Amino acid sequence: MIPLRDNIPTRRLSVLTLALIAANVVMFFVFEQARIGLDGASLNDQRLFDYGAIPYEITHPGEQCRPAGSSTIECGTVGSRPSTLLTLLTSMFLHGGLLHLAGNMLFLWIFGNNIEDSMGRIRFLLFYLLGGLVALLAQTAADPASPVPTVGASGAVAAVLGGYALLYPRARVVTFVIIILFFTIVELPALLVLGGWFLLQVLNATAEQVGQGGVAYYAHIGGFVFGLLLIKLFANRYKRDYEAPARLPVY
Repeated sequence: MIPLRDNIPTRRLSVLTLALIAANVVMFFVFEQARIGLDGASLNDQRLFDYGAIPYEITHPGEQCRPAGSSTIECGTVGSRPSTLLTLLTSMFLHGGLLHLAGNMLFLWIFGNNIEDSMGRIRFLLFYLLGGLVALLAQTAADPASPVPTVGASGAVAAVLGGYALLYPRARVVTFVIIILFFTIVELPALLVLGGWFLLQVLNATAEQVGQGGVAYYAHIGGFVFGLLLIKLFANRYKRDYEAPARLPVY
């Protein structure tokens, strides 16, 4: 299922959501311009190790990992790079390929505007970044010895999805559905779309051997659970958002 838009208008232009999307796009096309492609980045790309969040480095303070070939990674005290704390932030704005970037930004575009609207810009920025941090820590807890860099806004976006599922479960989401060779566009409840997405992450995480895949499913799960549990602490003006009058058009 690929969501296309929801039916909840906003009070005002979602400036911060648009700014976050712009930051991710700029980081991809400027900072990562040498490796743009649908197939993603290879593990011998030094920038992934410089600015991605590496679970091994988080659980082994003072040690760093680096590529030692097309599929080999060495870890130890191997020189000076940006601090591990900095990579917790920078990793949220890097992506492994165009499809990775496009998928995350599509979900942020559709669901982020209403979450920003429910709490204001400063609260939303804090919620987004904390959600991304919790997601990275969840992935680290699942595989603390992994030397593979984790990059992407998926964890922070998952927090937005978790918050949206709790605040607006009855919202309607226009969704592109593909079943083998059959496809159609239908309008579904947000709880079904986002609940289905979360269930898929859980199923994939349990079916996949930890550390053997290319998708950080535990980051998705951690971010979504963060959004579910803490959205009410951040959202302070969401209760009338099912009402349409005096709102900007849905985008």
